[in-house]
Amino acid sequence: MKALLLKYKYVLQFILTFLMVYFVLSFSYKLYLDFSEGSPYYPDYLTYQVAEQIKGLLNGLGYNTVALPHPNEASIQLVINDQYVARIIEGCNSVSVIILFVSFVVAFSGTVKTTITYLFVGALVVYLVNLVRIVILSIGLYRYPEHSDFLHSVVFPALIYGIVFLLWMLWVNRFSNIRKRNKEDYQKTSDEL
Repeated sequence: MKALLLKYKYVLQFILTFLMVYFVLSFSYKLYLDFSEGSPYYPDYLTYQVAEQIKGLLNGLGYNTVALPHPNEASIQLVINDQYVARIIEGCNSVSVIILFVSFVVAFSGTVKTTITYLFVGALVVYLVNLVRIVILSIGLYRYPEHSDFLHSVVFPALIYGIVFLLWMLWVNRFSNIRKRNKEDYQKTSDEL
């Protein structure tokens, strides 16, 4: 059993670290959402900010856009040229995706400085790509409402998760300590032979 644990030490370490970071960040985010109830920023501050930024970007692109609190649910209605296009819910603020990104990067940690820098830059990239994704999705829903299911369920989730995957691959192949560990393990195995 000990040999098996030693053999898969890094895999177990990755899984445990990933799960621990993911659950701590998810729990913290849940607390944030619980404390956001009754806030002047509806439905919560982060989602409100995303809706305002989307509205600003769409207005900047020439679409007369309004963001209104939804009367029946915790979301913000996005209205383009007097046409209801979409609702921005808590899941649209990219926090859940950033939590997933952060958990993976921490589980495959590199040096402290590199890890913190990559977490900050990567989270910012995910956030900005998410804003662009929602802007393009909103325009797509406005112009091609008949394709709303395909756009919302396939194309745009693939974009955000594709970016996260590319950031993960960049992290693992360029910045994490995994190459160093693999090289050390290879050296150790070579020396034993």
